Amino acid sequence: MGDFDIDRRNPVEYLVLPSGRPLHPIAGCGAGGTYFLCGETGAEQRVVLHPDSEGQATLIGADLIEAITLVVVLPFWRDLAKGCAISELGSDLRADHPDFDAECDRLLHTLGLPPVSEEEAATRLLAVAARTAPDYVPRVPDDDHLPYELLFPSGPA
Repeated sequence: MGDFDIDRRNPVEYLVLPSGRPLHPIAGCGAGGTYFLCGETGAEQRVVLHPDSEGQATLIGADLIEAITLVVVLPFWRDLAKGCAISELGSDLRADHPDFDAECDRLLHTLGLPPVSEEEAATRLLAVAARTAPDYVPRVPDDDHLPYELLFPSGPA
């Protein structure tokens, strides 16, 4: 469910944030991206950043719980950045995986996470993504590398 693999925590490249906050890899995705907790261990709130292997990045959750919830409910979350409609993406997903809703509910229940609609999850994703710049735009700490591009450049729709 979703693409959040805790066994894949090796980022494609070493990244830093403009603020100097530390990045802690917590999971990877099949497309080569990495999920990072941002900030010091033990901090009250640590946002989750997802830089992909193509040089784009976005915040995916205000904290780890929100990030996992959004990945579970919206496994197609990256396609929202391309302007695809939630209803269309959800229909395509359910055509390929007819048990998606039951699996999603079961996983959220097992993790002790409250259910959330796809629309609410998308609203939360876009709200946190809008906070990516300027403090959470990663870069490779080499003068020849530019900052990553924003996956959701226009913020919430």
